[in-house]
Amino acid sequence: MDEDEATEVFTDHRELLFSMVYNLLGTVTDTEDVLQETWLAWSGRHRSAEAGPVLHPRAYLVRTAVNTALARRTEISRRRESYFGPWLPEPLVTPAEEDPGERAEAVSIALLVVLETLTPLERAVFVLHEVFGYSHPETAGILGRTPAAVRQLAHRAREHVRARRPRYRADPAVRRQATERFAAAVGGGNLDALLQLLAPDVTLWADGGGKATAAGARPVHGREQIARLLIGGSTRAPQGIRVQWATTNGDPSAVLFVGTAPFAVLVLDLSADGEQVTDIYFVTNPDKLARVGEEG
Repeated sequence: MDEDEATEVFTDHRELLFSMVYNLLGTVTDTEDVLQETWLAWSGRHRSAEAGPVLHPRAYLVRTAVNTALARRTEISRRRESYFGPWLPEPLVTPAEEDPGERAEAVSIALLVVLETLTPLERAVFVLHEVFGYSHPETAGILGRTPAAVRQLAHRAREHVRARRPRYRADPAVRRQATERFAAAVGGGNLDALLQLLAPDVTLWADGGGKATAAGARPVHGREQIARLLIGGSTRAPQGIRVQWATTNGDPSAVLFVGTAPFAVLVLDLSADGEQVTDIYFVTNPDKLARVGEEG
């Protein structure tokens, strides 16, 4: 394999590697760093005179990327210790009408929040098996564990996720309609309409990272408290806000702009009947919006 062929092989796998690593880490910057390290390992192996040819490039690249991502979790955990307020993943935003392609395999914001509560190995096993369809023996080979250990990790991870995240996901059209109603109620200051839309036990996750509009140091629970906070509190959007509909991590969402600058990304989770909002994910940290551009 010559240099051009090696580059082409890596390029062909890059979107897959990005999706895997992002689902393990939740940040684009760290994901790009891991992919760079993976490229250096791949390129170095390709140039090495002593090393034999890589018989299964995809397996080699996946194993390298996943284990590099796991090693990076320690650094991310240290950063999280000093992070102000709720932490949400960096949103992957595409225009509403655009096909997100392979990155549709990036799981929802809501599920990524749950995955943050798993151990790094549990998360890796869950992502490889549940999202990308790797068998337990294949996952064991990637992680350097026995199949029995991987099955145990998979069982713990699956039970943990099921307890915290129902499998139900509303139809995209229903989510879009609910998001439109939510944005209209908040933007118009219509407290009654907002109260009707919110579930009694709704939770607001507002991630400003201490740098932008948020709702305090912890998630906010309860319909009355959240409705009044959104209508008149610190999370209220500034004047002149514009809403652009988008897809975020595979779900219908709204991107709020002030002028040409992104102010927030909003994603809602709905009840099983699609009638009420159960979770609100509101990302305003400018560092996490740096890659959110205006389309159209």
